[in-house]
Amino acid sequence: MALGTIKTIRDDRGFGFVAPDGSNGRNDLFFHRSAVEGNGFDQLHEGQRVSFEEEPDPRDPSRRRAVRVSPVDDEM
Repeated sequence: MALGTIKTIRDDRGFGFVAPDGSNGRNDLFFHRSAVEGNGFDQLHEGQRVSFEEEPDPRDPSRRRAVRVSPVDDEM
């Protein structure tokens, strides 16, 4: 599992973007609300730390997307 930060979230549209750690703002990954685990999409917010996995986007295999997005417990 990779780690990153929610960069943008569009509650009204049901998607967002994750900035993977070490990406320096490049290569943000799209994620859809259906890719969120745990408490769900409505519990996420910009700046929140998350874990995720990457996979090719089925609509454009040359691009990557985040799946199995889950909030990271900062208390650890």
